[in-house]
Amino acid sequence: MSRHHSRTPSGHDSLSSPPESGVVTPSSPSASSSFISSSIYGAFGGLIRRFSSDPAGNMVPSTSNSHLAHGNDGVAGVFTPPINRTASPMQPPPLDPVVLLGFHQDTPATARLLSAPVAEEIRIMVPERLRIEEDWHLVYSLDQDGASLATLYEKCGVYKGKRGGFVLVVRDDEGGTFGAYLSEAPHISPHYFGTGECFLWRASLMAGLPPPPSADTADLAVRSTTIAASTPALVPDLEPAPLVDVSRSTPALAVSAADSGSDRHHAHQEQQQQQSPPPPPSPSIRFKAFPYSGVNEYYAYCEQHWLSVGAGDGKYGLWLDDGLERGVSSTCLTFGNEPLSDQGEKFGVLGVEVWVIGAKDR
Repeated sequence: MSRHHSRTPSGHDSLSSPPESGVVTPSSPSASSSFISSSIYGAFGGLIRRFSSDPAGNMVPSTSNSHLAHGNDGVAGVFTPPINRTASPMQPPPLDPVVLLGFHQDTPATARLLSAPVAEEIRIMVPERLRIEEDWHLVYSLDQDGASLATLYEKCGVYKGKRGGFVLVVRDDEGGTFGAYLSEAPHISPHYFGTGECFLWRASLMAGLPPPPSADTADLAVRSTTIAASTPALVPDLEPAPLVDVSRSTPALAVSAADSGSDRHHAHQEQQQQQSPPPPPSPSIRFKAFPYSGVNEYYAYCEQHWLSVGAGDGKYGLWLDDGLERGVSSTCLTFGNEPLSDQGEKFGVLGVEVWVIGAKDR
């Protein structure tokens, strides 16, 4: 068998395969490197062309890829998928009003701490699964069950471990109403309990302002002021207003001697209604909620002699003693709240209630 010799640039002979074998192999190092380069370019050519394309996105994109025209194709910028969303025609059903159940028939209105308007404000803050619950049940009331923290724990013990929400309501000596929402029933525990669903809240009544002076109210015979007109010391040297003769001042209301006494009485009432001021506006509720801040997990902690909600730096968001006579409320790290009582950090307790939402005792 004959061999084909070829001369390399260095002057040495090298062996190559015979042409009739049909096998083509690189016969020199330069041919080998050229083969490797072409293979690499073939494998990564598409990727190289993609990265070497115009980053400004001057090419006119199609309608489906219009979001790539702004450089959001994942190469020149962060990829942003097209958003083609429409509002769902399905809306949640309207919520029924909250119904407060559990007050005795002989419980006076002044001893009922939680009102329906305040309950509706609290309802907005509770978890969605409990927001659809319209029946709130009274678990404990200081007026109906006595002033004892042990009784409060006993009443709430029925719901221990049950999935629901609990609203603590407190009223101080000055009539301020505030409290907390707890994800678990208040119970004696060696450690803090609860979740980030807990929050503190306070509600206060805001009296409506009197109407401002205007053309409509300037001619009223009587105006409401902040000074009581019945106090002699505040209104000296005031003479009584002269009596108005209805038959002379208002011809439309003039009556004759033949008219009956009932007609005269009716005309006099109409005149008084025209001169009386409008009723004062009804007071509105100012509600504040203080949700979980995320600083710590001191949601609630209960012992035999006291109950607390929120803590940090030696201060409690809300604290009550075992006799439910005194309380403390300070700014705490758990909820970042303001003091809940207008009396200050320490306040006297006038009433306490605990309400359950969603949990079943049977």
